[in-house]
Amino acid sequence: MNKLPLAKRVQILSMLCEGSSMRSISRVVDVSINTVSKLLEDAGRACAAFHDDAVRNVQAKRVQVDEIWSFCYAKQANVADAKKAPEGAGDVWTWTAIEADTKLIISYLIGGRDAEYANAFIGDLKERVANRIQLTSDGHRAYLDAVEEAFGADVDYAQLVKIYGDVPDAHKGRYSPSDCIGALKVPVQGGPNRKHISTSFAERQNLTMRMQMRRFTRLTNAFSKKFENHAHMVALYTVWYNFVKLHKKHRMSPAMAAGVSDRLWSMEDVAALVEAAEPKPEKRGPYRRKAQQNDEGAA
Repeated sequence: MNKLPLAKRVQILSMLCEGSSMRSISRVVDVSINTVSKLLEDAGRACAAFHDDAVRNVQAKRVQVDEIWSFCYAKQANVADAKKAPEGAGDVWTWTAIEADTKLIISYLIGGRDAEYANAFIGDLKERVANRIQLTSDGHRAYLDAVEEAFGADVDYAQLVKIYGDVPDAHKGRYSPSDCIGALKVPVQGGPNRKHISTSFAERQNLTMRMQMRRFTRLTNAFSKKFENHAHMVALYTVWYNFVKLHKKHRMSPAMAAGVSDRLWSMEDVAALVEAAEPKPEKRGPYRRKAQQNDEGAA
């Protein structure tokens, strides 16, 4: 079986996490687009499983949650007229929960922006933290019931509700919203410290995601064509951000700052993670037949 050299696998994974498109990677690394796609799929599955196992029992203090918009195949308004639109086409929201002190991405979820996804996202967050936290979200109403169902009274929860002015006629229909003219700090549950009612770190994380993942970039043709690949890229990015990226403030990775990891990872570690998750190849030819004959004789 042909296997891509480690150096090329590391190069592809690094470029995926540095905002390069899949086709530009295929040209620079001199591999087919199918090779890049296959490595992304394998890396996405391995990284999702690793995050699910490793990022648990987190000692967190202040957690901020937010959602970032993107789309798959076509924007939601154009899905009905799109030719052969696959399942999952349209708006895609990525929910993220970040610890304000360590900058660790504790939980993430890709899907819709309704109450069902809010419940699943906050429920997953609750399972990953080891202590009572102060939680801050934006004014999305779906959070209210989701936090109550997951945490009950065991949380200090507040919402930061932003107030926007009127959208000028010249800016209507564009991505940029109107100017934020104020924000209300609304305590919801427990006793949140008003000084720390903020979503600034979560919103800055949204910017990092748009810069580091090409498929999140607006006004380009780099958007995801398959929902599955979108999810694979987010999983790879999350492990890269938590374990590989050196945070400038801490001079270590978020996973090290949070006590989840005892060392700074490299992309070679991510490549090894992907390789370890690959199924072992079966024996072929006469060796396989001989093994089968031995098994039959032993029986």
